[in-house]
Amino acid sequence: MTVDEVRNLAVAIRQEVGKAVVGQEATVDLMLVALFAGGHMLLEGPPGTAKTLLANSFARAVGLQFGRIQFTPDLMPGDIIGANLFNFQTSTFTLTRGPIFTDLLLADEINRTPPKTQAALLEAMQERTVTIDGESLSLGDRFMVVATQNPIEQQGVYPLPEAQLDRFLFKQTVDYPSAAEERKIIATHGARATAMEPQGWGVEPCTDAKAIGGAVEAVAGVKLVDEVIDYIAALIRGTRGVADLESGASPRAGAMLAGAARARAAIDGRDFVIPDDVKQLAPALLRHRLILSPAAEIDGRVVEDVVTGIIEQIEAPR
Repeated sequence: MTVDEVRNLAVAIRQEVGKAVVGQEATVDLMLVALFAGGHMLLEGPPGTAKTLLANSFARAVGLQFGRIQFTPDLMPGDIIGANLFNFQTSTFTLTRGPIFTDLLLADEINRTPPKTQAALLEAMQERTVTIDGESLSLGDRFMVVATQNPIEQQGVYPLPEAQLDRFLFKQTVDYPSAAEERKIIATHGARATAMEPQGWGVEPCTDAKAIGGAVEAVAGVKLVDEVIDYIAALIRGTRGVADLESGASPRAGAMLAGAARARAAIDGRDFVIPDDVKQLAPALLRHRLILSPAAEIDGRVVEDVVTGIIEQIEAPR
């Protein structure tokens, strides 16, 4: 697959998702980058902002199997990955696969479950495998997690540990729609029994796992020149030693940013990365990896402002 074909595929996916989801173009673009870069997404936003519908519509548009886990405080790791259950009729153990065995997994309200259950996703997100009773089982190359969390409620939630946050390629803040978008949502989605079903809005698969694999291979061939590599390294290293930050980005973040920039370039139909690709993706890639210092929190600073300051300070290659 060529980068032009990747661009056309991205356009087709956007059009299909847009049949069901009003707005959210920036979020869809990040999901496309994550898909072609082999990454995962964390969506943070208040209830009712179409996070679940967006994930479901995206999975249908790209022709991937969709699965959903509603995270609750009593959910156990075995409820996610499955277990070997004893069959009394045959006197043998039978593997019962959990809902994690899918292509695109929606981890709904992931911060509502305790850390022990959250940790069940660590191996799956990093290595795309799960281990049950010592046996390693593959989830497939196209396995992707789209997790959601509600930033408003503070009771009964368990913040994600840094090790798990670092496995998400992007964290996107899903905000309320504009006035025009909200009016369109009310006019089109009001009193529809199939409001949460992408099929009811005419969303149809426009690709499949094999074609996505071809797009991933095309993305891997996008050129990344030394100047852009140096710029990515400077951005990542620039997050360390900042007075407003207690912890900076890891080396994994730099590798992920390079892969994401390649995907961004391919989606735009280019076979080379430009500094603007890196600049555009850096806020969503860094915002969940940086920890504010206590003094910065007291002063009311936010991570996004610190990231913007770092990007402005570091000169991009020309």
